[in-house]
Amino acid sequence: MKLHSLFAAAGVIAAFAVPVAFAQSAPGATAQTIITAVPKNAELTPAIQPADFKVKVNGQSVVTDTVTPLRGNHAGMELVILIDSGARNSLGRQMGEIRNFVQSLPPTAEVAIAYMVNGRAVFQQPFTADKNQALQSLHMPGGSAGSSASPYFCISNLARNWPSHNTENRREVIAITDGIDPYEVHFDPSDPYLHSAINDSIRAGVAVDAIYWHDAGLASHVGSLAFGGQSLLTLLSENTGGRLYYTGLGNPVSFSPFFNEIKRKLDNQYELGFAVPAKAKSQVESLSVKLQVPGMKLAAPELVLVPGK
Repeated sequence: MKLHSLFAAAGVIAAFAVPVAFAQSAPGATAQTIITAVPKNAELTPAIQPADFKVKVNGQSVVTDTVTPLRGNHAGMELVILIDSGARNSLGRQMGEIRNFVQSLPPTAEVAIAYMVNGRAVFQQPFTADKNQALQSLHMPGGSAGSSASPYFCISNLARNWPSHNTENRREVIAITDGIDPYEVHFDPSDPYLHSAINDSIRAGVAVDAIYWHDAGLASHVGSLAFGGQSLLTLLSENTGGRLYYTGLGNPVSFSPFFNEIKRKLDNQYELGFAVPAKAKSQVESLSVKLQVPGMKLAAPELVLVPGK
């Protein structure tokens, strides 16, 4: 797998998609994306073949060449749990559930824990498959409002400086934050910092799931601002191939249901490879994926990185 082109998004942002008619004679390239196909019957997992997919890149049909279940020899994954340092100290009651989730991950998963601090993702140790070692970095966040600056700065920083050069593993982030951008407090779908985080994540092959949690600032108490933060997180997560998990505008009682869904998603992922005309330079395009297999629930991104020549 070439992770710089693996992940796409589940919400199309027009600024990222450039309309182009694909000429049949254009030089070919291979793009990849990750999809999730969960069987509705937990005891039955139908075989999936390339011919079962209908894929369009920028509105033009392309041929799916490969479908690789991300299991066994292909199950490698690097996962960062990224915690907002402005989160309330009440996050402490979720620490045990974070530990349980990390311990439940398969041996092939490498884990690191980082904190959003002043616009950066700060690590205390590198990725490790030793879950106990990874959890040594788990501690209470600072609880100081604004200590994380914009969470989207931190996610861009993480994507641009991913602490591994392994191009074979999936790259996953679980961000725990309220999503409020202090530089664009009111919801604005064209927020430039959000767009940078999405673009940087897609280009780095990083999929972001988000769990909504109030930070320590006054803004978290204001319904419209909390809703705005959730809306930005929805755009971030869906456009990078993830999902936002939340319960209304308040903090969830438990993270366990969210972690169970994330775990099931990670256990049912596939990499699709498909032929596309090469671009002069790498470019983010719109993506449509349909699966024609009964009994399967598909979750597919809607943006993909097309490689350059």
